Amino acid sequence: MNRRFSQQLPSPGLSRSQTTQTEKPPLDSSEDRAWLSEGQSEAQLTTVHDPDGVETSNEQRPAWDSKVQYVLAQVGFSVGLGNVWRFPYLCHQNGGGAFMLLYVFLLMIVGVPLFFMELAAGQSIRQGSIGVWKHISPKLAGIGYSSCLVCFYVALYYNVIIAWSLFYMGNSFQYPLPWEHCPIDVTTNDTVKECASSSPTSYFWYRKALNITNSIKESGEFNPIMTGCLLAAWTIVSLAMIKGIKSSAKVMYFSSVFPYVVLFIFLIRGLTLDGAIDGITYMFYPKLKIWGELQVWRQAATQVFFALGLGYGSVIAYSSYNPVHNNCHRDALMVSSINFMTSVLASLVVFVVLGFRAKNITLRCVAENVGLLNLMASHESNQHLVALGWPWINTTDPSSVSIAEYTQWYSQHSSTVGPNITDCSLEEEMKKGVEGTGLAFIAFTEVMALFPASPFWSTLFFLMLLNLGLSTMFGTMQGILTPLMDNFSVLGRHRTLLTVSSCVLGFLLGLLFTQRSGNYFVTMFDDYSATLPLVIVVVFETISVAWIYGTDRFLDDIEVMLKWRPPVVYKYLWKYVCLLAMVGLLAASFLRMVIKRPTYTAWNQSTASEMTLEYPNWALAMIVMLIVFASLPVPIGYIHSMLKDRRVRSTRSEEVGCQEIHRELYTKCSSTEPLDSNSHHRVPSEEDEAHPRTAFLPMGSEHYRLLSQQEEEDEEQDTGV
Repeated sequence: MNRRFSQQLPSPGLSRSQTTQTEKPPLDSSEDRAWLSEGQSEAQLTTVHDPDGVETSNEQRPAWDSKVQYVLAQVGFSVGLGNVWRFPYLCHQNGGGAFMLLYVFLLMIVGVPLFFMELAAGQSIRQGSIGVWKHISPKLAGIGYSSCLVCFYVALYYNVIIAWSLFYMGNSFQYPLPWEHCPIDVTTNDTVKECASSSPTSYFWYRKALNITNSIKESGEFNPIMTGCLLAAWTIVSLAMIKGIKSSAKVMYFSSVFPYVVLFIFLIRGLTLDGAIDGITYMFYPKLKIWGELQVWRQAATQVFFALGLGYGSVIAYSSYNPVHNNCHRDALMVSSINFMTSVLASLVVFVVLGFRAKNITLRCVAENVGLLNLMASHESNQHLVALGWPWINTTDPSSVSIAEYTQWYSQHSSTVGPNITDCSLEEEMKKGVEGTGLAFIAFTEVMALFPASPFWSTLFFLMLLNLGLSTMFGTMQGILTPLMDNFSVLGRHRTLLTVSSCVLGFLLGLLFTQRSGNYFVTMFDDYSATLPLVIVVVFETISVAWIYGTDRFLDDIEVMLKWRPPVVYKYLWKYVCLLAMVGLLAASFLRMVIKRPTYTAWNQSTASEMTLEYPNWALAMIVMLIVFASLPVPIGYIHSMLKDRRVRSTRSEEVGCQEIHRELYTKCSSTEPLDSNSHHRVPSEEDEAHPRTAFLPMGSEHYRLLSQQEEEDEEQDTGV
């Protein structure tokens, strides 16, 4: 759509009275109306409507108290637990520095343009996700409803992770930490076998915190402690969200800033640890060959996608409370940069800690092997070790042997020492990545136990996780509540009741995750309930803006807001690069799910170890239902819009036919009366003017004008629809 059509519409600054005084020639042809509804939105983006279709003043909408408050809210939502445990893990598994370079590349050509698109759409239309996409293209109104459903999915299991953080933080106020040593079995007066076969941190996580079953098939009873923690988590969210952005924004000042303070404290502390440099070296050493692997590109694109929170509707909801002339382009670049730098900072902390952990494990391995070899060398039947030049035969301190010395000796004599003596490689220990909850609740807790004043560091760490989770949770809930309040005036008038009811419903459904098998359902929701539906949502968002509304027209509206026109490169990125990247990611994710049967990691109590299991058929059906249910609003909205257009066309055709019949009857009744010689030049009466005959508008562009949504709804009301 060229700029001329947009400029003929009322500017966003016009009040309702000013707008209604503008000349509004009707579109008399149903074909004209149908043409508009097929391809284009009938109102400029910057025109605002309330749920009932009436234009509203921007002053009636809540607004941020300051720009800092808004930026903290956007950063708090986009920077979450994934920055702490997902990005470092992907970096760890996929070539370190090479993965970072790939991530930055995809962030610039896909992440930032899509993030900017959502910010601009929310700020210009000043509504939640449902209202934004309904306004841009009525046929794709289902996009907003899909976003709300996915947000609700995420909120259900995300708050469970917050509940876990509350549990661990509560257990951090004791010395020694409860996961520092294995407990004693009172019946045998010996170390609990399950803990001795694994580790104190793994045992505490799987047995004390989760009391987990052996598979998803065994549901078990509810975990009462975790149920109480989940109730506390939902209570915190409800109290913070109860007054909308006015209350949640004040909490953001702490929940968004505090994690950075903790990360810097941990980084400074971590750099003083033995093995920290080894961890950082492993992190940044680039393995460029991974760029040839399709799987790495898929993981990098997925991380960009989820790191910025695209498709949730939360970005749109937050930006909708901005002044209409706010520089959202600068916000997109700033928030994206902060998000990436936070991921790098969190990765530094993680790799410093993992380096320290790996070196401790390796030194412990060396000491155990040196002690075992000394025992073997002292035995009469193993004097051949002395002949092999075992250098530490008389050492009394096995821990004094360095890793390099042991590795060098082992590489020369490994074939002669037998299977009981193992290699102790620092690099191999660094390769053992820990993902997701395992990184936070197993690896980090293990390191916390090694720190002096361990309760302090543990409390600090889990308080950081709690704040990271809450800031993201606030944005997720805003992605649910804002669209509903904007589109349903009844809900908008009862904000408090809607917020509390949503949190109560979230808690009741969240009880699924507080069973003994609840962790397996958290994994299921995290891996599948949001991935495909969110990518589908963003694909349709991009199509809606780039190909239905039109990139030129969208840039025109942004130019009105920003007072300057964004670079034309965004036009081609939105139309081609971003769309193809999202379709490719969708296809890759779908094929991976079809080709490779979905699996999950389970804890086997008898072997005290993790194992990979396939989901049972009923769980696969549940995964499919979650994906389909979240994606259904898009086709349903399209079909509903098509049926509505058909009814409008049918009604207008009937009206035109009735008007023609009325005119013919009037002529026949008048034919018996004497006609004036100038009757064919008769001046129309008032009655004639009240019922003008339908006529097509001239096709010249100078007479063509797009209708606003209010006019459309007024006409629909007149026709009885």
